[in-house]
Amino acid sequence: MSLMDFNKQLKALNTHFASKGIKLRIEPRGNRLGLRGPLPCNGSPEKSKSQRISLGLPFNAEGLAQAEKSVQLISLQLEHQQFNWDAWLSKKPRNNTKENNIMIKEGIKKFELHFFKPSKKGKSLASANTNWNSAYKPYLRRLEKQAKKKDYNHKKDLFIETLLSYSENTRSRLQCGTVLQSFAKYLNISLPEDWKEKACGYGLHKAQFRDLPNDNLIIQTFNKIPNAKWKLVFGLMATYGLRNHEVFFCDFSSLTKKRDKVLRVLPNTKTGEHQSWPFHPDWVEKFDLFKLGEDENSLPNVNRSLDTTTLQKVGRRVSEQFHRYKIPFTPYDLRHAWAIRTIHMGLPDTVSARMMGHSVAIHTRTYHHWITKRDQQKAVDDALSKTLYK
Repeated sequence: MSLMDFNKQLKALNTHFASKGIKLRIEPRGNRLGLRGPLPCNGSPEKSKSQRISLGLPFNAEGLAQAEKSVQLISLQLEHQQFNWDAWLSKKPRNNTKENNIMIKEGIKKFELHFFKPSKKGKSLASANTNWNSAYKPYLRRLEKQAKKKDYNHKKDLFIETLLSYSENTRSRLQCGTVLQSFAKYLNISLPEDWKEKACGYGLHKAQFRDLPNDNLIIQTFNKIPNAKWKLVFGLMATYGLRNHEVFFCDFSSLTKKRDKVLRVLPNTKTGEHQSWPFHPDWVEKFDLFKLGEDENSLPNVNRSLDTTTLQKVGRRVSEQFHRYKIPFTPYDLRHAWAIRTIHMGLPDTVSARMMGHSVAIHTRTYHHWITKRDQQKAVDDALSKTLYK
């Protein structure tokens, strides 16, 4: 029975109970089935409230059939005032922590197989490996560790606590939210409606917000780098807003004085193929990037074979060199500075986001301050111009 068919049968069964006046419902909890409904309070049978009974039944057709019988039995016991918690508490698994851990561990294995299934997008296996190891695996490991710590009656609580273990306003928090949402969907676990709000926070830290390099500092820093090949890496990132690893996976054929100087980032990168324009265009010449149009081997000798390395490792080489040359900002600061430059120059956000290889939603969240200021300034200028030229 497929998951869709199972859910249809479960819904039909609960609808049937309602039509018969039975207030109990069967509900899935992770990979097990349980019951929920108004039941006598344990120790105060004269009082009643909505409670759950963990049946420990498997999440399949056979488990559903047994759960139906349990509902019928409890309903009969309630009708004749013979319901006794002692008979049902024994059915509750004694070690939910262990059960949670097993469910998550097995679920991750299956999810990994699902992740690597061939897709229509045509992404390379190397790119998929990099994406899994850097963007998925760390957060799923954190989830698995969290599952070992304590008993979670609700699987969504496990997911929430794992998400909240990352600091607010960090890329890790947002990435964790995306990964866990995808995994929860695969396991058919319902997350809170405000999940996206909880996961939000991808953007610039306050310190980074203040300390992004201006154009003069970028030019001064470029001139201080002693190695000509690493100067090209720096120049490419500053001029085109590239990610660390993307520098080594580009088509540089347009970098000549007779062509358009538009870079094509290759499909085997983190977010696939996209194009980027130079901002500022004169930096192509200032940073001597025409060398790459003549000979792409002008770049440092970094292993680019994704059969033996990963995009993450390639990117790390760039960060290591920035540290070695004591550059006073990170490689990603150059990317942020490029984005802000395009905002000041009036490039539409949809176009800028496409050039950076991320979504408009991510772009808007990350650069919200500058986008808001630009739009407000434009509105003010428009209003003033109408007043002045009346």
